[in-house]
Amino acid sequence: MSEVKDRLVLASGSPQRFSLLVEAGFEPEVRVPKVDESILVGESANSLVERLAVKKLDAVINVGECGVAADTVVSVNEKIFGKPGTPEIALKMLQTLSGGTHDVITGVALSGPKGRLSLIVATQVKWRELTKEEIVTYIQTGEPLDKAGGYGIQGGGKNFVVSFVGSFDNIVGLPINEVISCLSELGCDCLKSF
Repeated sequence: MSEVKDRLVLASGSPQRFSLLVEAGFEPEVRVPKVDESILVGESANSLVERLAVKKLDAVINVGECGVAADTVVSVNEKIFGKPGTPEIALKMLQTLSGGTHDVITGVALSGPKGRLSLIVATQVKWRELTKEEIVTYIQTGEPLDKAGGYGIQGGGKNFVVSFVGSFDNIVGLPINEVISCLSELGCDCLKSF
């Protein structure tokens, strides 16, 4: 049973989430879930990310294992922005975010020997006004296409941010402090000792 408590499974193929966990002192085993991420009719950003995080966890984590899954979106004026996938969609997203404030919302689902739980963490981000040339140049790097909201704050997207309120790690894709606290509550002991 100790091995179950000592090993953390990351239910995600996200290199950002993996890096955040490693930086925090974990040695996660990666299992990539295959989950339909479609938005349900009338679904809010909060309920979407929590539902998808739980689905991802359920898809690859066994009962009693220490595991974490997450889903992140950007929300502005009740509109949900996932990964743009194409340069055209990325352009529209980034133009919408330019000069305004948006929320980065992450649903996190966790499991351990003492059960499962899920939570939602939101960070408010304020951007400066961007020129179309800046946006096009950023899209040409390829970075926006697989990032929620079309940007990575740990990459070129940091140049657009004026300020944020809340967890920086959450903007990257996983609110680490909350994850560590919840794993402890669930009976997981999978932080490496330095």
